[in-house]
Amino acid sequence: MSRTALITGITGQDGAYLAKLLLDKGYQVHGMMRRSSTETLERITDIREDIEIHQGDLLDQLSLVRLLEETQPTELYNLAAQSFVPTSWSQPILTGETTGLGVTRILEAIRQVNPAIRMYQASSSEMFGKVQETPQTESTPFYPRSPYGVAKVYGYWITINYRESYDLFASNGILFNHESPLRGLEFVTRKITDGVARIKLGVQDKLLLGNLEAKRDWGFAGDFVNAMWLMLQADKPDDYVVATGEQHSVREFCEIAFDTVGLKLEDYVGVDPRFYRPAEVETLLGDPTKARTELGWEPEISFEQLVTMMVEEDLQRIEREIKIGS
Repeated sequence: MSRTALITGITGQDGAYLAKLLLDKGYQVHGMMRRSSTETLERITDIREDIEIHQGDLLDQLSLVRLLEETQPTELYNLAAQSFVPTSWSQPILTGETTGLGVTRILEAIRQVNPAIRMYQASSSEMFGKVQETPQTESTPFYPRSPYGVAKVYGYWITINYRESYDLFASNGILFNHESPLRGLEFVTRKITDGVARIKLGVQDKLLLGNLEAKRDWGFAGDFVNAMWLMLQADKPDDYVVATGEQHSVREFCEIAFDTVGLKLEDYVGVDPRFYRPAEVETLLGDPTKARTELGWEPEISFEQLVTMMVEEDLQRIEREIKIGS
């Protein structure tokens, strides 16, 4: 039977990896993106001819209804959000409207158009915030420390509410930090690997960061999108923590990145208080036992492999930029 997937946020890191995974599995893939004067399709350039892009907006209920009627998906992956945590303090209302209420609009559109559509909701480890226990599991209480985290908690619970109220197949993936060479440059991991590459190539002198002692559970985005797909192949909808079960500090991330190019972080890294969060999340560590046991999911790329991969990709990209500019 032919399967059709609709991915909101298809132009982002996760959307690009997920679209490629689904194409490899024989899906017809549709993607939703907001209307903009400039298209940001660089992450999906290599598969652009294989997918269909549609305009839609999490702020516009009617556009979501029309999109479901037009594409008739069997699976919907909601990856769209205002997902940069620091921005959620400067734009808290927009973050709530998109990252929180946007989930309600999608669920309501599914309920109206076709309740048989299976939906994946991208939840986040930021919901745990000021952690109440370590490691964090599916039953750990939430204590979000940013408007983004608060909005994600709303999206998580409204997904469960619609699942239980209307018998929808709607699952939450509580994904811990997942990175790749496709991660946006505004995120600390890409800021580090991009900065290391620029320092190595002589086009940058220093790398200024915030809290070097913050600890995260970092995995590879390409591994994590497979967990999303597995959730929608299960016999019943449920909620899963997706993580590696390993924890590393920002400092450790920097050390491996600089080691990759034969440099030492002490010579180049400085701390700038401007990059501290108003309410800091000091530590996150996920327990993926349920995903491993029930879905058979396992991460394949190690932390060290991930950091090295990102540095090497940034080195190649910046070398190309230097050649073009010379």
